[in-house]
Amino acid sequence: MTLTRFFIAILYFSTTMAVAQENNFKNKTIPESIRTETLKALQFFPELQDTEITFKFKDRIKKSTMQAQPTWGSIFKSRKNRAYIILISRKIQIDEEEFTITDIPSDVLTGWIGHELGHVMDYRNRSTFGMIFFGLKYLFSKAHIKEVERAADTFAIAHGMGEYILRTKNFILDNANISETYKRRIKSFYMSPEEVMELINEGKLKEAIPQ
Repeated sequence: MTLTRFFIAILYFSTTMAVAQENNFKNKTIPESIRTETLKALQFFPELQDTEITFKFKDRIKKSTMQAQPTWGSIFKSRKNRAYIILISRKIQIDEEEFTITDIPSDVLTGWIGHELGHVMDYRNRSTFGMIFFGLKYLFSKAHIKEVERAADTFAIAHGMGEYILRTKNFILDNANISETYKRRIKSFYMSPEEVMELINEGKLKEAIPQ
């Protein structure tokens, strides 16, 4: 095989793999500006290949950066046929500081999306009644919020996204421009970096960041 044919073969293989990846997630609606990070996160969740998920920007999300939920049109369908929407805030307001999605490093954004996909994995196990009850508890119970957010972290870590989740947490907790009030909220409801590292180091959760 000549050198030219070799490079042509490599290019063909790379293009074929990229098309195959796109086809695997053809039932996903993804804004172009976060397509790379979203597809990277989705690679860790093969169970969601056939699940319809829409990623959509929203101007503001109260007390949150991203929010995963079933679509209203599918909440009464069977779990297998349920569709989801992941809302992403265009601007992230943290006290007096404001970030845009472009201010966030790529790996951190991938981890944030992975956390939301962890929520989707959690929702897939719940019945329609369970989802309605879940939503009501989330509105009124801080203990339930903590349980749910930690579950999403756990799902993401168990699917090999531990390093991404860790980078996302460190981005928030080590950022001097983010207030201590917001950091305390993160510490209250989410896993700490130490807990994430503990799960990773147990050796039960495979770490593999695709390059």
